[in-house]
Amino acid sequence: MKKTEIEAHCTELVTPIIEAGGFDLWDVEYVKEGQDYYLRVYADKEGGIEIDDCVAISRALEAKLDEADRMKDPYILEVSSPGLTRALKKDKEFSRCIGRPVDIKLYKQVDGSKEYTGNLSAFTEDTLTIDCEGNPLTFERQNISSVRLAFV
Repeated sequence: MKKTEIEAHCTELVTPIIEAGGFDLWDVEYVKEGQDYYLRVYADKEGGIEIDDCVAISRALEAKLDEADRMKDPYILEVSSPGLTRALKKDKEFSRCIGRPVDIKLYKQVDGSKEYTGNLSAFTEDTLTIDCEGNPLTFERQNISSVRLAFV
């Protein structure tokens, strides 16, 4: 199975677990680091996710993954919070974070910089707008390498 197929398969299996527990699925990643493969699930809930929540999600997902038996390579399953400086990738995530400070990194410089911080004020399918010290700045999403919540 390819990386995208594995992530989609895991998302399909974990979504009912996440919804039943009242959590939000933030992201699913399948990555190789060194010789090991990692299947990472990032979940959150209002007020923050706790270690016991992660353990419950992990155990339920592990059982479903074992039952489905589609993963051929050995992997390490990790379930955790997306963290304080979590990456924002989906419109649902941008929607939740309107008004919050974000760090934007660009592929190419705009006005002499590749990094900007400001409060996320709007987004469309093609753009993100931040309020940077009272000045609205709009960036084409195709030119953005990453968007993360800023730790201020």
